[in-house]
Amino acid sequence: MNIISALSVLGLLLAGASAQKPKPCVAPPLMTGGVTLMTPSGLYTSSGTISYDAFGQKIRVRNFGFVGNETFAIDQLMLFNKKVYYEINWKEFTCKKKRLNTDFIPMHVPDNAVMMGQAVLGSSSSWGMGVLVNNWHGLLPNNGYYMSVFSDIGCIPMTFTSYTPSSGWTMVSTYNWVLGLTNPMDFFPPVICGKSELEESETADTMFTALESLARKTKNME
Repeated sequence: MNIISALSVLGLLLAGASAQKPKPCVAPPLMTGGVTLMTPSGLYTSSGTISYDAFGQKIRVRNFGFVGNETFAIDQLMLFNKKVYYEINWKEFTCKKKRLNTDFIPMHVPDNAVMMGQAVLGSSSSWGMGVLVNNWHGLLPNNGYYMSVFSDIGCIPMTFTSYTPSSGWTMVSTYNWVLGLTNPMDFFPPVICGKSELEESETADTMFTALESLARKTKNME
């Protein structure tokens, strides 16, 4: 009986441990926050705001950035449900419509993501000093891969790091998330995009390469 009891207790402990193992998750459906984007070379840095609508599978990013001594503004509306994104230049009052790869939507942990481990951002010495996060990694289109960090509670996205042979490393950090949207109209293309034709390209941009696109153009003009 003692052996049976011990095995029963061991089974309960293993079941509890298995139940506590982090699993792929989905971020809250409506969020607004801050975002920064940086390449390891330091040539390109930007910061701004990001809005996310899971119901419509849409992301709006407004960033101001630096490439060397040049400054630029990014305003991009990514429509994952339609596999396109709009690149809006308010300075020149132009709008471009481009292909968007939807294999990876960064506001959730895909089912095929691989768990790297857990960590505490801050300190675990006392309550309120740190945040428990889960670290994941996986593959991107065009021989790329990514690493992402989400909070263990709430599945709040914190950082995304991507690599592709064509663009190298890119890091996106998000912060100050609040649940809900400040302006639902953010997810509708502006009037100036009404007549934009879809640009033909051999490959579709991911969220990371789309965010880098204006920086690459600015760098090429130097």
